[in-house]
Amino acid sequence: MPAQRLLIGLAGLMGAAGVALAAAAAHGADASRLASASAMLLFHASAVLATVALLTRGLLHGGIGLVAAFGFAIGAALFAGDLTLRQYAGHALFPMAAPTGGTVMILGWLAVSAAAVVAKK
Repeated sequence: MPAQRLLIGLAGLMGAAGVALAAAAAHGADASRLASASAMLLFHASAVLATVALLTRGLLHGGIGLVAAFGFAIGAALFAGDLTLRQYAGHALFPMAAPTGGTVMILGWLAVSAAAVVAKK
């Protein structure tokens, strides 16, 4: 499915960015924001891949599972993008970008739960 391939590609980009931000956090002064951004990208890249794998096995409801996976990708991008921009540019992506991203990731996890409950047996 094209959506699943897109998600796998996004997960790869999230993983690469997460590793790069981890390196920047390890070598930069006062880079705690980058460590948090890295963690969210790496954790949720894995969550995207796992969600796609569960979708292909039929263990999650298709539509809800896709919403969850895209929520992980979008939420992590907002969260990490905001923290990274604050670190390097000194300003936010937009007001409340990181909390919005965090909320979207939480909703993604709740969507995974719902997708498991309503999946076809």
